[in-house]
Amino acid sequence: MSHNPQPSANSSLPQQTAARLHDAGAALETIPVLVGFDGFIDTIYHAVDTRQSATEYTRIETLEAFGRRIVAAAGKSTNVEIVPQNVKLGGNGPIMAFALSCLGAPLTYCGMTGYPHTHEVFAEFARRAQLLPISEPALTDAYEFDDGKLIVGKHATVAEVSYDNIMQRVGDSQWRAAWENARCVGMVNWTMLPHLTDLWKRLLLDDGARPQTRKTLFFDLADPEKRTEQDLHEALDTIAAFQQSHDVILGLNEKESLQVADALAVPITFSESMAQGETSPEMIVELAAAIRARLGIHTCVVHPTRYAAGADATGASMVPGPFIANPKISTGAGDHFNAGFCAGHLIGCDLAQSLQLGVATSGYYVRHAASPNREQLGEFLRSL
Repeated sequence: MSHNPQPSANSSLPQQTAARLHDAGAALETIPVLVGFDGFIDTIYHAVDTRQSATEYTRIETLEAFGRRIVAAAGKSTNVEIVPQNVKLGGNGPIMAFALSCLGAPLTYCGMTGYPHTHEVFAEFARRAQLLPISEPALTDAYEFDDGKLIVGKHATVAEVSYDNIMQRVGDSQWRAAWENARCVGMVNWTMLPHLTDLWKRLLLDDGARPQTRKTLFFDLADPEKRTEQDLHEALDTIAAFQQSHDVILGLNEKESLQVADALAVPITFSESMAQGETSPEMIVELAAAIRARLGIHTCVVHPTRYAAGADATGASMVPGPFIANPKISTGAGDHFNAGFCAGHLIGCDLAQSLQLGVATSGYYVRHAASPNREQLGEFLRSL
């Protein structure tokens, strides 16, 4: 049975956040959420260093060691054995949406979950959410290491994610109902979806054509390194344009925040350190505030591995995360942070509490390889 901790002036942020989740978390069940638009089948692999028998092996523990093995094979050849660990639903959107559904939010998901028939990997998701399919899922092979992961994608179907295909395959009336009913909309994985900026522009036109209830809109770029700077500028300008009608939250990991800051040429105190790829919590806090100010949006959040920082109109904040050196899973950790942060925002948490919910949701997930429900998340917060 869960208990009801009351926050006090002396209680820690995790305890305060656990109390807030206990008192207000049930409100999530009344807040419709719409998320899109990607969808992947993720296969998680370990790479073999040495094999002792048909069933026993020692894995390559770090991405650095894996890279050294690849580089050493230049001009020659090499053979790397990979061992599948898990096959699961993937993509920034489905993982974030699934996590939100576990926390109780009524969820509609529009994306690459199998068209015209739902792919079996999304079967459990389909029991938790209303699916509005656009296309077949893409495929992702994730090689996981203790210091990072190498993601190899087969992405042919991402080109099918477009405004026109949503209108044709989901239908105008069903899409409008989902959009207008939602109080929060998450639109993520811009980098992988070549038509997403155009889709956003069409949604902006729709907004201008009919009265809109002000929503929370959450955007995640997902490693824009492979996109041109012109594309990135266009995407950021389009994201910022939504702020006129809605409350825009931009979520970034550490690498993405540096890329966005560089593209926007935001003035920060730590510019020399940033140029050398060196970061600190103080720098990331300033970076979040600078990006938010430059874009004129409601909130910018940045989540490095060991902490999270954010800035909104009330100020800026940094919250340490429950870091673990040997996670059961790391693919999807950032999407769980996004889900937890959005859940906090939707139930009226302040910035620091929302950041705390984000790092706790991610922290629980990497320890258990499962998305927490509200009671599990509350217990985890109280354990910190």
